[in-house]
Amino acid sequence: MRVLLIYPNSSKEIIGWGDFGAIAEPLALEYVGTGVQMDGHDVQILDLRLHPDVLDLTLLDYGPDVVGLTGYSMHVLRDLAICRRVKELLPTCKTVVGGHHATLLPGDFLEPPVDYVVEGEGVFPFRRILERLGAKQPTLGIPGVWSRANGVFEYGGPPAHFDIDRMPVSDRSLTAQDRASYFIDWMRPIALVRTTVGCPYRCSFCSLWQIMDGRYHKRNIASVVEELLAINERYIFLVDDEPFVDPRRMQALAAAIGDARIEKEYFAYCRIDSFLRDRELMRRWREIGLRRLFIGVETIFDHELQDYNKRLKRGEIIEAYRVARELDIDLFSGFIISPEYTAAEFEALVTFIEEHKVEYPSFTILTPIPGTECGASFDHVLEKQPNGRPNWNYFDLQHPVTRTRLPRDEFMQHYRDLYRVFAPRYLRFMLPDHPMFTASLLKGLRLAREDAANRGA
Repeated sequence: MRVLLIYPNSSKEIIGWGDFGAIAEPLALEYVGTGVQMDGHDVQILDLRLHPDVLDLTLLDYGPDVVGLTGYSMHVLRDLAICRRVKELLPTCKTVVGGHHATLLPGDFLEPPVDYVVEGEGVFPFRRILERLGAKQPTLGIPGVWSRANGVFEYGGPPAHFDIDRMPVSDRSLTAQDRASYFIDWMRPIALVRTTVGCPYRCSFCSLWQIMDGRYHKRNIASVVEELLAINERYIFLVDDEPFVDPRRMQALAAAIGDARIEKEYFAYCRIDSFLRDRELMRRWREIGLRRLFIGVETIFDHELQDYNKRLKRGEIIEAYRVARELDIDLFSGFIISPEYTAAEFEALVTFIEEHKVEYPSFTILTPIPGTECGASFDHVLEKQPNGRPNWNYFDLQHPVTRTRLPRDEFMQHYRDLYRVFAPRYLRFMLPDHPMFTASLLKGLRLAREDAANRGA
């Protein structure tokens, strides 16, 4: 069969910028595509973030038998729209939706243009769907899959046990035509590698640990090294939820990378307590190519750190910046902006960033993402669809979807001012490498300046 796998473009993203200020390879779809190829099917991947205008052309030219989509909450309505378009152009084509939101709230996809909804890791369920379709057998009863039969969805039961070492190694030739366009600011082109799955921590604003039921799966180190040796890109982003949870394992991985004489430059997520716990480990990773870490600072206020269950104090955050400078490791810092913030909290955050010379701050708005404590109910969500469900288009972490303490326009002005104040720091390293991003960012800066002028700022 012919299988088209689609990464959706968010309705509110800036073309050329991506969903969160970067466009990284669609690793999940590469995993699925690799598994599908192993079963003898023909596969193509369409990344609509890079090619937003070719959906119809690709569908008509390729003529897939099955279309598979992934996505987060902000992609729900876009995924449904794509499925509707698939059915309009290719009525017999089967549509399959999986990913983060489908795993946590599959009900949002139990709609007429969708034939299957996959919960959890999608490689093996997707292969089972194709196997039964190819054999013209009923598709009901596949674990982790909602299947449509006679217009009604039936659930095949909980997903099968996840085994990280059974996962195929991603076939990056599936995205060969796009690889030069995948970037995270100056790290371009960049490849993604996953060495662990899941997280043992329980931050209240995060749903990632829910996907794996709180389990932490560690991949075989030899397999990781073998994959790194096969990757052409110099820049590598370790997309583990938290790779440095197990310091002994990360020491072993660093040693294996060093023994294999792999010359790459790495970017990875890391908790601040993990970073401070073993400085020799961080020094060793710096020696083999670690250049920067994405740390979830989240907030500079101790009461919020406690509310978020971060197990962290403000003093440790400050210490992390000092140690990072000592080790010559850049910190890309994520800050969560609460809808409860007033002008005083915004001002305090700006002061903190300036005082501690935070080089790469990024900002998101606290959002009741499915699977989090505040996402247990959506009664307090103001942005709704006509059917009463949340308007998922606004769940991009850049729009307040609940009540703000300040008037909403005033809150958003303070939020935009964060980018207006700190965007020049990004310009230093983004402008040389990505003209599409440059154009989008300059447009944003121009709009911010015009807005400031209108306010007399």
